[in-house]
Amino acid sequence: MTRMLLLCVGLCLVPLCAEAAEFYVDPANGSPTGDGSTSRPWRTIQEVFDAGLVESQQWDKLPYTVQSKLVARNAGAPVRAGDTIRLRSGYHGDLLIDKYYNSGTITLAADEGHTPQLSSVHVRSGCHWAIRGLTVSAEFSKTYQRHTLIHLESHNWGGPVHDIAVERCSLCSVADASVWTADDWDRLSCNGFQVDGSRMTIRDNRLLNVNFGISVGATDSLITGNLVENFAGDGLRGLGNHCTFEYNTVKNCYKVNANHDDGFQSWSTGPGGVGTGEVVGVVLRGNTIINYVDLNQPYRGTLQGIGCFDGTFVDWVIENNVIITDHWHGITLLGARNCLVINNTVLDLNTTTPGPPWICIGKHKNGTAPVNCIVHNNLATAFNDATGVLEESNLKITNLAALFVDANHLDVHLLPDAPAIDAGSGTIAPKLDRDRIPRPQGKAIDIGAYEWHANDVHPVEEKATWK
Repeated sequence: MTRMLLLCVGLCLVPLCAEAAEFYVDPANGSPTGDGSTSRPWRTIQEVFDAGLVESQQWDKLPYTVQSKLVARNAGAPVRAGDTIRLRSGYHGDLLIDKYYNSGTITLAADEGHTPQLSSVHVRSGCHWAIRGLTVSAEFSKTYQRHTLIHLESHNWGGPVHDIAVERCSLCSVADASVWTADDWDRLSCNGFQVDGSRMTIRDNRLLNVNFGISVGATDSLITGNLVENFAGDGLRGLGNHCTFEYNTVKNCYKVNANHDDGFQSWSTGPGGVGTGEVVGVVLRGNTIINYVDLNQPYRGTLQGIGCFDGTFVDWVIENNVIITDHWHGITLLGARNCLVINNTVLDLNTTTPGPPWICIGKHKNGTAPVNCIVHNNLATAFNDATGVLEESNLKITNLAALFVDANHLDVHLLPDAPAIDAGSGTIAPKLDRDRIPRPQGKAIDIGAYEWHANDVHPVEEKATWK
């Protein structure tokens, strides 16, 4: 009886978790002296941080070292872990969140029906932030300046970033670049995302008229469902270990400078510089990379699809990707170990040089041959693999009309009588196709990124937001 009484008293002394709160920021109707309520909103999100209204944590001393400890920052401030700050329509300026290490996630989100505008978002040295539904463009500021639109930065002095999600945001250098010259593209286009740190999520964002699209040096991160449309550098970059890039669309490359443009690019670094290290455990799944969708696009160049030229690339899986480009490099890994390239569709819509694009796992630039790599169930215009690569159940494209629904209009789903139907091997094939249709739908796996299916078969999961 006494023990039970003590237990009940102890439970009563445990503080209950406060309910998550919501705060509001309104550039048109808010005030720096508001309380963040819906009737008395604050004015801009940067003013909220500058006024110390967010309770968080920071390092006890700088520069940051692994021995640094987190201590309270702005103790007792109204916004706390678990809360949401809702941004209303209007211009919020440039946002810098510097050295805010939250104990739980704080969300910055567009209020329902609102379109908050910012020139840039920069999270430097922090964690547990969720950023949703913002519109970020360099043309919102009074003076146009080229910069990175959203930068999630680990800093040598301030510390690392980790556990940050950016979702459903719209990024652009300018909304309309149709009057830009090649020189304008080269000088003015902003980079979209620069992502450092670890355990980062970049989901369902739209990037328009940018230089480099989404550049990821982070590890253990997810980049999914994003659209990069009209770009002058590389669409996606992945330099960190154990990252997944899935169901992204990259299209319309503008050739305006000497950069060797790639839909996706990676390279290693090590003690001897570029090409002397390893990039480990990357997954490229269900991405669509298209050189151009309009024959009349200005400054149309030749885009390398998945171009990874300075390995060693270790334990990669490249599956269900669709690459439509005008170059030799459809999917290329130079220097690889234990990599799987399976059920991809790679093609060129013209017969001019450069091209046709190939799938190639080849030697490292130092001459080291690939080890234990597999190229399997792919549909491509060419294959060019080295010793150390097992090729099985691949099909070379020789007649677009015999395979695809409408390749001239970029529909490369299979026809019901295509020779790729039931021609693949199911031993190690992905269980879903590019559209998340279960495999197989016939007697065997289909070759390429798409599994032919009847109209009453539906994806097992919803596809990416942007198309």
